[in-house]
Amino acid sequence: MTDSKTPSGVTLRPAKAGDIPAITRIYADAVTRGTASFELTAPDETEMTRRYETLVSTGYPYLIAEFSGVLAAYAYAGPYRARPAYKWTVENSIYVAPDFHRRGIGLLLLKRLIAETEARGFRQMIAVIGDSAQTPSIALHAAAGFTPIGTLRAVGFKHGKWLDTPLMQLALGKSDTAAP
Repeated sequence: MTDSKTPSGVTLRPAKAGDIPAITRIYADAVTRGTASFELTAPDETEMTRRYETLVSTGYPYLIAEFSGVLAAYAYAGPYRARPAYKWTVENSIYVAPDFHRRGIGLLLLKRLIAETEARGFRQMIAVIGDSAQTPSIALHAAAGFTPIGTLRAVGFKHGKWLDTPLMQLALGKSDTAAP
């Protein structure tokens, strides 16, 4: 995938190792202040590097969005579950830096992630959204074509309250119309 400039001035490109410090900061904010992630302690750069390398080395897309040279958001697809029958299904993750919320950057990045994942032959994408109160994330996924498929009630406890996990799904490529 080559770099591309979107009409809004946002540059989308594959992540690289040099992006890890900014990715780590964005994720740390989501972990410590938000409910998008059910992690309780933000991982350090070493752990974020390990996670990035694991995904990229196994063929999953890992992308970033820059706005005026600042890393504004990142997204990746990874295995939905470890068992072999799930090989063609991915789970997506997308995190936008607080200063860049509600500017349309997340949707641009998610659409590119969908295209990259589909190009790799995957058939289903699952969004596992941390917390029913994450209405911007739910709306973002709906705008990209995801359909709600259910909610796991009170499965996480963070910031002193029980949290739900809404699930959304998007069919990719030939979906279930042909064998992989």
